[in-house]
Amino acid sequence: MKKFISLFLSIILIFSFTACGNTQNSSTVTDSTEQNTIDNVTTESSENSTTEYETSSTESAEQQEDAEASGKILVVYYSASGNTERVAHDIADTLNADTFELVPENPYTEDDLDWTQDGSRVNKEHEDETLRDIPLMQDTVENWDEYDTVFIGYPIWWGIAAWPVNEFVTSNDFMGKTVIPFATSASSGMGESGKLLEEMAGSGDWQEGQRFSSGASTEDVAAWANGLGL
Repeated sequence: MKKFISLFLSIILIFSFTACGNTQNSSTVTDSTEQNTIDNVTTESSENSTTEYETSSTESAEQQEDAEASGKILVVYYSASGNTERVAHDIADTLNADTFELVPENPYTEDDLDWTQDGSRVNKEHEDETLRDIPLMQDTVENWDEYDTVFIGYPIWWGIAAWPVNEFVTSNDFMGKTVIPFATSASSGMGESGKLLEEMAGSGDWQEGQRFSSGASTEDVAAWANGLGL
């Protein structure tokens, strides 16, 4: 009888240990599965963060390019004797701007520009406004829409802007642009030159502008350009 009881207790103990072992194994599998799930979530989160960072970086680069593309400055000029050209380049150097020279298809010679001689080209054009339509080698600018601010420079002829600039002004749309005229002369002021060009253009935010003497220094031009707050 005692042997039977001992055998019975042994069988019970064996079943108990087996059940416990299965429970532990089951728990281990569950823990491993949960850890794999956590690892997967962490990996996906990391990948998403990387993708979001890359997207953000790309957007920032594009925004920077757009910002650089906009807000550009252009200095357009016609120069008869070189004075306006020099001032134009001083402005461009100061403001890190692009330049665009207006060149007549039929350039003016020194004799053409001699206003003291009766019958010279400029005298004829002054006396007959129908002769002031001066075709240019190029009257439009590549990537014109990128420029927010446009300077227009010219010598003063008989109190107005030298007429070779007229075709450029009438050939372009200045809507949304700030336009700043500047002029060079030996003694004459700006007069109504800027106002008349504004009327020809019919669009744009035209500023008062500035007249420089024929011998204006680079320092004076730079001081004026820097003072515009561009």
